[in-house]
Amino acid sequence: MKPLCAPLLMVVQVFVMSCSNPPSGRDGWLKGSPHEKLDVVARQLRGWDMTMVESGYRYQELYWAGTDGNWEYAAYQSEKIRQAIEYGFKRRPKRKASADKFLAALQEMDSVVKRRDSVEFIPAFRMITTRCNDCHRDEKVPFFKVDIPTVRQSPVRGR
Repeated sequence: MKPLCAPLLMVVQVFVMSCSNPPSGRDGWLKGSPHEKLDVVARQLRGWDMTMVESGYRYQELYWAGTDGNWEYAAYQSEKIRQAIEYGFKRRPKRKASADKFLAALQEMDSVVKRRDSVEFIPAFRMITTRCNDCHRDEKVPFFKVDIPTVRQSPVRGR
């Protein structure tokens, strides 16, 4: 089983178990047949917008990790961006063609991070930023303009 599938499988298992038992809590928010409950959970996971929320946060963290020279953290964030996008494809497969260009740029970033190449980090990050904006244009949402972070929001720092 792919590592990407393991967390999803765990969520499905918990969901299936909850469908056979009454939901917890006084009011129980999961009501109806197992199919109706699955629909409620699917709506909670939402669509591509949630993929972008997570990817945006991790994009910022990747930037600061690379500029700090915290290469392990940069590799972690890059992998989590990839994972978020792969999960997003499950919910919105039509987004795959546009996002594949971004994933190619992310693969190049992985190479830069693996080499711990602080000289090539910013050019690789700029390429990721360009691919984000290309994807937004391709998906007819060019008003989602991504730029290189200027304000650090997280307390995580390099060594």
